[in-house]
Amino acid sequence: MKILFALTYYRPHVSGLTIYVERLARALAERGHQVTVLTSQYDQQLPRHERLDGVHVLRVPVAFRVSKGVVMPTIGFEATRQVLKHDVLSLHLPQLDAAGIALRGRLLGRPVTLTYHCDLRLPKGAINALANQVVKVANRLAASFSDIVIAYTEDFAQHSPFLSRYLGKLRVISPPVEVHQIKEQEVAHFIQQHRKTRGPAIGMAARLATEKGVEYLLGAMDKIVERHPQIEVLFAGQYQDVLGEEVYARQLAPLLERFQDHWSFLGVLDPQQMSAFFKACDVTVLPSVNSTESFGLVQIESMISGTPVVASDLPGVRQPIRRTGMGKVIPIRDSSALAEAVLEVIDSPAVFRGNTELIAQQYSPAVTAEEYESLFLELLGRIDRD
Repeated sequence: MKILFALTYYRPHVSGLTIYVERLARALAERGHQVTVLTSQYDQQLPRHERLDGVHVLRVPVAFRVSKGVVMPTIGFEATRQVLKHDVLSLHLPQLDAAGIALRGRLLGRPVTLTYHCDLRLPKGAINALANQVVKVANRLAASFSDIVIAYTEDFAQHSPFLSRYLGKLRVISPPVEVHQIKEQEVAHFIQQHRKTRGPAIGMAARLATEKGVEYLLGAMDKIVERHPQIEVLFAGQYQDVLGEEVYARQLAPLLERFQDHWSFLGVLDPQQMSAFFKACDVTVLPSVNSTESFGLVQIESMISGTPVVASDLPGVRQPIRRTGMGKVIPIRDSSALAEAVLEVIDSPAVFRGNTELIAQQYSPAVTAEEYESLFLELLGRIDRD
């Protein structure tokens, strides 16, 4: 089967969406399918064509940016060429160009699936407000042209203003998660290399972005430090020059300076380092504040590593903890509740242990790829019958 994926950003860009598609595309290629990723050349240093882990990556030149989005004048021409070459299309939203690609799939008789990863909420501003509305319209057009709409959880779908419109064509497929095997010596080396203190470690794996709620973890630090004076936050992910988050970074700067002895920025880590990161932490946190977070793949990575999680009570985001019992769900934007939950998990770790092997099996990229493959074959079968 020839499968075309389309999304705005792909590797080496790091986000939950890009990681999801990378794992899924690679797993489908390993199952013998011909997989192409159509994406933006958001950095001019990136090659136009590249093969990564058996996947052909095709990057379209970017003329200019609008907020966090990109404008690619030749995307329509390239999309037409690629749709004609492939059997099925897998579109991944948010993506401004998805509507046009989905329409091409409809007109050219190719089955179209649309995976909705999260809502798009850009920072305040006139341009961003307009961009939000344009993307909403584009998303709805893309969904109307698609045969199937895919969500991570039914919980998020039912509460999403977008997905709740398309429950009649909804399929729920669990996201692909993988954690590299790592030796205890590697974990010990990671701790020696990155830790400032000898107390418990709180992990946070995210970009330094508004929707991640970093300020609520900072707001919880006084209470946590009072109980554990040697506590330390390990922040894994991009924290400098995050696109569109310059104002947010400046707002956090005074608090980050205040807790600099209890806070370490690790930067973007490779998969092996991320495995060590999760095992080096006593608890990880996901204090996200809105529906731009629909699940939080890092929760499953943490749980597979044996580390419990404290996460916000958001649709979809609360599901991993509810399903596994490995952590605490807390109210949104509540530093006090976050502090109490973190302390409870640190002080009573046995209460929050789970079946890590079962969790790894349920969220294996191979399992996710098999479900997508079955769906693609079902849609192709419908065309054959027609």
